[in-house]
Amino acid sequence: MTDADTAAPGADWAAWQESWDRQQEWYMPDREDRFRIMLDMVEACVGTTPRVLDLACGTGSITARLLRRFPGATSTGVDLDPALLAIAEGTFAGDDRVVLVAADLKDPDWTTRLPYDSYDAVLTATALHWLHSEPLAALYGQVADLVRVGGVFMNADRMTDRTTPRINAAESARRHALMDHARRDGALDWAEWWQLAAADPVLAGPTARRFEIYGEHADGDTPSADEHARVLRDRGFAEARPVWCSPSDTLLLALR
Repeated sequence: MTDADTAAPGADWAAWQESWDRQQEWYMPDREDRFRIMLDMVEACVGTTPRVLDLACGTGSITARLLRRFPGATSTGVDLDPALLAIAEGTFAGDDRVVLVAADLKDPDWTTRLPYDSYDAVLTATALHWLHSEPLAALYGQVADLVRVGGVFMNADRMTDRTTPRINAAESARRHALMDHARRDGALDWAEWWQLAAADPVLAGPTARRFEIYGEHADGDTPSADEHARVLRDRGFAEARPVWCSPSDTLLLALR
């Protein structure tokens, strides 16, 4: 379990979840579409009472939507970020369907901290783009070992096709124009959201620890969907392909 429960008293966790959602939607206006399709495919592949690993869970965005749609599901959320885990811990306090684990996904032994050695589905969103190719491939191998035969892994994230630079530039220009418009309407960006967290009396301590761990935001290699699928197959999945995409993002499903 995390140490985030020490931050529980005195915070409006629903408000922090709402604030996080709005900040993320500034970058991804179709974020809810990704979650909806992700859960559609969970139901299609493993049913409505799955045991789920919410990988790099953050505030528990996937877990919250999972449990609303499938009340009989259970979720293990794993992350290293003390501030986001504090919000998740406060949100799901008292819900015995949820277990939260503090672990570093770059630690080769992180899976030993999980309460189960097998999951019906491992789900992640907007989280693994900070990993470079070699640690991402290693993580995919560990995930393959955790997903039961017939189970699924899904990753929703930015997956860049570098063979289409002009299309990419057009998409980026349009997306940033929309983001600029939203900023004029008061949307918070990533840095401003963290400034609010750092100023909050409950989250200030976990936020300071978060920046000691991570520093400022950094991106990894952002491989294409085809590259993700190839590595997943190489690391033990039987099939892998996109099941949803927007002009900028992809939801990729791999089946054991």
